[in-house]
Amino acid sequence: MSAGRRKKTERAAAAAQLRDTGRHPFVQLDGYVPLGQGETALYRAVREAVPVVDAAVCKLVRLCGGVSAVCRDGRAQEGLDRFLRTVSVGRGQRGIQAFLDQYLDSMFVCGRAVGEIVPAPDGRDIAAVLCADVSRVEVKEGDSPLDFTLCVRDGGTVREPERQELLLFTPFQPEAGAPYGASMLRSMPFLADILMKIFEAVGKNWERMGNVRFAVVCKGEDGAAVQDRCAQVAREWSAAMQAGRNGAVRDFVCAGDVDIRAIGADNQILDSEVPVRQILEQLVAKTGIPPFLLGLSWSSTERMSAQQADILTSEIAAIRRSLEPVVERVCELWLRLKGYDDRVRVDWLDVNLQDEESEARAALYRAQARAVEEEKNGNL
Repeated sequence: MSAGRRKKTERAAAAAQLRDTGRHPFVQLDGYVPLGQGETALYRAVREAVPVVDAAVCKLVRLCGGVSAVCRDGRAQEGLDRFLRTVSVGRGQRGIQAFLDQYLDSMFVCGRAVGEIVPAPDGRDIAAVLCADVSRVEVKEGDSPLDFTLCVRDGGTVREPERQELLLFTPFQPEAGAPYGASMLRSMPFLADILMKIFEAVGKNWERMGNVRFAVVCKGEDGAAVQDRCAQVAREWSAAMQAGRNGAVRDFVCAGDVDIRAIGADNQILDSEVPVRQILEQLVAKTGIPPFLLGLSWSSTERMSAQQADILTSEIAAIRRSLEPVVERVCELWLRLKGYDDRVRVDWLDVNLQDEESEARAALYRAQARAVEEEKNGNL
């Protein structure tokens, strides 16, 4: 066969022109532009995409718990305590704390929380305290900053509820440019998008390099012979790989100039530890949670951990202050409906983030100091 005839029978190699680009499932994070009121779904996607953010929100909600109320009228105290423990908050849950957990979750993620007090049919009790979906609630401003109305968007129409005094509204850290609150996750979408791209790239690289693939190259001068040899090598290689999957050991033997290499073995996956940690540091700093509470073993001395716990305690106290008006309004309405003095004080359980041994030692030192002081005063 002439050389020209051999060139005609040789088949050209096929080159792939298209491939799946592959994107992480949280597409809302890509191309984020702040729109003021339409970012609720975006913030929820950030929380779902980044487990550290979800854990921080859940821990803050739990740490802010432990509320009680004290009224002026002693006869009403027992009834008020029972009401706070047993009031219905929807979806099979009871107690004002369950309502505050939902309320706080909405404040952190959406930047605002909306609730409703549902009176009993006879108008002499409170039947339930419910949380509302903030994505369906709009705020209509009045002539002054003190005058505003909560509206409900139902499909394409917006209506104003008649009993505005029964609605609860709390913005989270309102600012001059955002008087109706700003989400705790407001500055996270850009970094969360980068983090998702890193994780997506790591997953793709492990799919390509972790599951080893082989490249078998047959070299020769005769094109037809090379094609036949390649087909034979492919059959034998497939049989050898299939035998390995079945637990058998089978050798692969071939004749001629054959080169076998593992695809991706000569490439190195980029180290993602440093960029991932830099992004997580920014995200964790925004939540205000010490890293050790989220299971992140970053460099932190014992003294630094104690200081971070003290700072978190002050953050929780600030968040609780924003919730006190809501609890006061619910308790005041219940007291008025029952005919009692509606003056009430909201109390919170102490936030305990310190070690019990350290607290016991501090109590011992205080007792010893008081004993020394009393002994000194007695000698005088």
